Amino acid sequence: MKTLLFLAVTLSPFACDRSALNAEQRKRHFDELGPQLRSMVKGARELPDGYEFKFPSDPATIQLVAEWSAGEHLCCPFFDIDLRLEREHGAFWLRLTGREGVKEFIKADFSRWLKQ
Repeated sequence: MKTLLFLAVTLSPFACDRSALNAEQRKRHFDELGPQLRSMVKGARELPDGYEFKFPSDPATIQLVAEWSAGEHLCCPFFDIDLRLEREHGAFWLRLTGREGVKEFIKADFSRWLKQ
């Protein structure tokens, strides 16, 4: 006889958990990287379950977006985060998506990124 094991998954609330980052990480993520990246956004596209943000595809920008994404993964675990580089030196995209409600969260929390 086989025993089936079911694991209950608790979904995180739609709120940034700043305590997931230490003081130094919080300063870097919210006071330095966030504003810097906001000024670098070249465009935004609406998706069915979130948004995609276009950035310059130079190595320094890719590194900054990757660093920001690692911090965002800790404080906002409800996001699916994808970084995509298009072929032939094309565009660099940061995609934020997730379960129902994530798109509305992005629309509110990233409103200045969407105005680019």
